[in-house]
Amino acid sequence: MWAYESVFYQIYPMGFCGAPFENDGVEEPRILHVLDWIPHIKNLGCNAIYFSPVFESDTHGYNTRDYRLIDKRLGTNEDFKVVCDALHQKGIRVVLDGVFNHVGRGFEPFQDVVRNRERSPYVNWFYRIDFGGNSPYNDGLWYEGWEGNYDLVKLNLKNEEVVQYLLESVEFWMKEFDIDGLRLDVAYSLDENFVRRLRSFCDSKKQDFFLLGEMLHGDYNRLMNDSMLHSATNYECYKGLFSSFNCMNMFEIIHSLKRQFGPENWTLYKGKHLLTFVDNHDVSRVASILENKKHLPLVYALMFGMPGIPCVYYGSEWGTRGEKKDGDPSLRPYFTEPVENGMSEWVALLAEAKKSSRALNYGDFFTHVLTNRQCIFERAVDGERVLVAINADEQSFMAHFQARASKVVDLISGEEKSLEGGVEMSGYSAYFWKVLI
Repeated sequence: MWAYESVFYQIYPMGFCGAPFENDGVEEPRILHVLDWIPHIKNLGCNAIYFSPVFESDTHGYNTRDYRLIDKRLGTNEDFKVVCDALHQKGIRVVLDGVFNHVGRGFEPFQDVVRNRERSPYVNWFYRIDFGGNSPYNDGLWYEGWEGNYDLVKLNLKNEEVVQYLLESVEFWMKEFDIDGLRLDVAYSLDENFVRRLRSFCDSKKQDFFLLGEMLHGDYNRLMNDSMLHSATNYECYKGLFSSFNCMNMFEIIHSLKRQFGPENWTLYKGKHLLTFVDNHDVSRVASILENKKHLPLVYALMFGMPGIPCVYYGSEWGTRGEKKDGDPSLRPYFTEPVENGMSEWVALLAEAKKSSRALNYGDFFTHVLTNRQCIFERAVDGERVLVAINADEQSFMAHFQARASKVVDLISGEEKSLEGGVEMSGYSAYFWKVLI
């Protein structure tokens, strides 16, 4: 699967393109703004892009009005096709947000129910409709709003008409934009039989079509398996990544990694590829979370070195700040152009090291050194071994461990080192040591 050897770049189009929050119905080709960023995305080493919602919606994109039209605030289907073609020409795969659990109030079948009530042919398209109740919008009927959000009308994914409508929409996206995969919004809430149907359908239409699910908690294997999703968002390790640095406790993240990918038979996700990230459109930017800004390069190194598919959220590669408490605009801003600095150059080096190493893409996980402020773990497959070393302390650290190796080369710097007698790690440093001898 191509995704397992990829580095993703995430864009939230409404914010990235400077679209107004409310759908004003004014058509403007803002999505073409992505074209100006393609050189930066390539320089960053990303070879796949995940777009948050792009289809016609009421406001933020997750309240869909029309699954087959690009949101007018972003332009037209033809505009988005230009973007997808340009990305593909540069070797960048395209993954879209599949928002299938719920729709917006502006979704025409729901409006038909509001207008025609029991006479509407779409009554059973929605999870629960009660014509004896009322909604906060005073519709004269009650409906299931996803997690109590009445701007998100929950779909009935057990209804065959709904399933067929959504599958036909996905096929439309494949034909119209030649997309390479989907990220399923709130996958943990989706009907499991629907997910199986989607996987089977996509497999039949396009080889290596990638399905990623948004999973926040629980056992990801419930949906990530041979008949459902290829991957899931690794929220467990998202928290451990920044918390380990803020608490100066590397045991936290390594405990999670051992639980997920360690050498024991009981580990949960050995051989699987979760999507890893240090931030995204729903959480505070990592540059705002880390208490010591010198840890910023290190948290990215840890993310790229651990098992999984790294995903970089637009703007964070150069250290943009933004906090959840300040609201969505703080997390989903418009930038006139990308910033190239030392941090973005570091992320690019990590991306190239990741993509060039089979061990970093597919290797097993084994820990060699673990203290509160340092960790060294090994990724190994098919005879290739890479040691990922992190020193979160400002002081240098002399590591002594049995690595079954005497000489290594850093995949990032190209510097060769001998492990005999121990190896010194500079303060605030990260290394990807490929074993030579």
